[in-house]
Amino acid sequence: KRVSFITFHQSYGYEEFIEGIKPVMSGNDDKNVEYTIKDGVFKAFCKQAEGIGEQLDDDGVQKPYVFIIDEINRGNISKIFGELITLIENTKRLGKPEEAKAILPYSKKEFGVPDNVYILGTMNTADRSIALMDTALRSRFSFEEMMPNPELLDGLIVSDVTASVDVGEMLRVINKRIEVLYDREHMIGHAFFMELCNNNSAKKLSEIFKKSVIPLL
Repeated sequence: KRVSFITFHQSYGYEEFIEGIKPVMSGNDDKNVEYTIKDGVFKAFCKQAEGIGEQLDDDGVQKPYVFIIDEINRGNISKIFGELITLIENTKRLGKPEEAKAILPYSKKEFGVPDNVYILGTMNTADRSIALMDTALRSRFSFEEMMPNPELLDGLIVSDVTASVDVGEMLRVINKRIEVLYDREHMIGHAFFMELCNNNSAKKLSEIFKKSVIPLL
């Protein structure tokens, strides 16, 4: 339970991520509505990391907690993170010399981000929405490019009665041509072809091209 995964979208907000007021049905007839303050997924995750994070692993350091945000560029960062945009900085984490806490607007309680919480955000650089990504978020993350990896497909041969194809080499050729004719941001990912590891038939390769590769091209 030290890894959590969510996906940002345009309707995602502060209430789901940090905390918000949620309606709760009460009474025997369930016709009365009461409102309660409920922790969002990230706040709950941080509380778990802070509470259990004091336990040390074999190296004598806090156990890491990893929070993965898929499609991080698709969310409204200012709306979702709120005051946490400051608290997630490495120097502002709990226990650091510049430790910072914020008074949350709903619960009126102090909140800080533990030092053993790691935030991983994924995005597709070919997506136009990346150009709109909040500058404040850019400055708080380090970026690592993850390009297609044809080496994972090397030695994978697809054959029929007329020809044989080395899938890894085929992907290299496709992407070299895309890079020259278009740009390197739109290369075809190796993930489309990983199904061939379990079924390397020519029919399966044909389906991948028909349903995935050609529509992208």
